[in-house]
Amino acid sequence: MQGVVKSFDPSSGFGIIMCDSDLADYDLASDALEGSVFRMLRQGQRVVFDLDDAGCATFLRLGSEVDMGTPGH
Repeated sequence: MQGVVKSFDPSSGFGIIMCDSDLADYDLASDALEGSVFRMLRQGQRVVFDLDDAGCATFLRLGSEVDMGTPGH
């Protein structure tokens, strides 16, 4: 799945990702950044992610306009 970081609190690790395809909000899983290139996230940052069994965003990877097929890019 692809989306953007809607919010992220580096002290608690709580964050929300908004999915591009359905505009749904997904909470970050507690282990979402473990093993990823990210140490923290910023609002508006584009990411690729999976959903865990609880429906939380996990396994975050880098995303870009070109990679995501955004119209006009």
